[in-house]
Amino acid sequence: MAGNIALGARGEDLATEFLIDAGLDIVERNWRCRYGELDVIATEDDRIVFIEVKTRSGLGYGSPAEAVTFAKRRRIRVLALQWLGDSGRSWSKVRFDVVAVLICRNQEPVIEHFVDAF
Repeated sequence: MAGNIALGARGEDLATEFLIDAGLDIVERNWRCRYGELDVIATEDDRIVFIEVKTRSGLGYGSPAEAVTFAKRRRIRVLALQWLGDSGRSWSKVRFDVVAVLICRNQEPVIEHFVDAF
């Protein structure tokens, strides 16, 4: 279990660096409320972007992006509404992205950014 937590944390760090390099401004990481957690919240121009990061060490259970199921997407939407309500700001444009990180031994990490994934 500790290995999975460390892998996920490394994936989120890599994803955040990737997003910053892509021009997004990070607003918050690992925002939590009683309903769950949002991995990364960022802005791009006048848009707020909620980003789910999925990290895997191999493809034995499918690609990282495949782990963002319908139920997970629904939960992220609920969490985003909660964050928007708590933020005190109104955003006319909202987007949901997925960043998939594949970290295999003896290889460079592979990062895929799925813009407007759901």
